[in-house]
Amino acid sequence: MSQENVDNLRAFLETWDRDGNIRAFVDAVNRGEADMSVLDPKVTYEDTSLPDHVGETYRGHEGVIRATQRWTEPYEELTSKLEKIVGTGDRLVSIHRIRARARHTGIELEARIAYQWTFRDGKVIHFKSSSPEEALEAAGLRE
Repeated sequence: MSQENVDNLRAFLETWDRDGNIRAFVDAVNRGEADMSVLDPKVTYEDTSLPDHVGETYRGHEGVIRATQRWTEPYEELTSKLEKIVGTGDRLVSIHRIRARARHTGIELEARIAYQWTFRDGKVIHFKSSSPEEALEAAGLRE
């Protein structure tokens, strides 16, 4: 199941990264065209990265959509580039390079972010944002 999980996760993340623009995913959601089939309907997402979202837990497809919409709101531009997926079996880590420009201040930022993914029966049941170092350590992996 490991390679299938990697392939399915990569395909899902490419919808976030299409043209590097996370808004493409939000737009696809708004049009009802986003493929969320890799996510279990009861998926749980924990945000530990964004200061105003720390400690937030989102549930189900609707929660993931709401979290993504909230994430993009403060930014005029927000792009993501998948660097790699590491791990085995039902525990994977994806590492991304994020670039953004704040809507109201024009401040630009660049950072790396990671997500820890837990699968059951080929579906993501839980994922959590963190720094790449924290994600890799939690998964028992090294970069």
